[in-house]
Amino acid sequence: MCASTTKRVTEMNRNDVKTKHAEGVSFDTHVIANPTHIKEWIVFFKKDAGRSYFLVDDGEEVESFVRLDDLIDELRELGIKNAEIHL
Repeated sequence: MCASTTKRVTEMNRNDVKTKHAEGVSFDTHVIANPTHIKEWIVFFKKDAGRSYFLVDDGEEVESFVRLDDLIDELRELGIKNAEIHL
């Protein structure tokens, strides 16, 4: 597969998300079950050109939420208005 069509998954911390949002960058926000802890939720951002990002904490670990309500509150604080939840 050539590099231009390879999907890239990387990370964004809260400040990155707020900055990109303020710059008018848009991405699709998805809430998915954490594959390593299926009773927890993680945030996955999809951007154009096949780029995808996980929300990470200050330690650059993928942020995981036990309660969906807490995750929704976090998304609101980040300025995210729409998200797709995958059960």
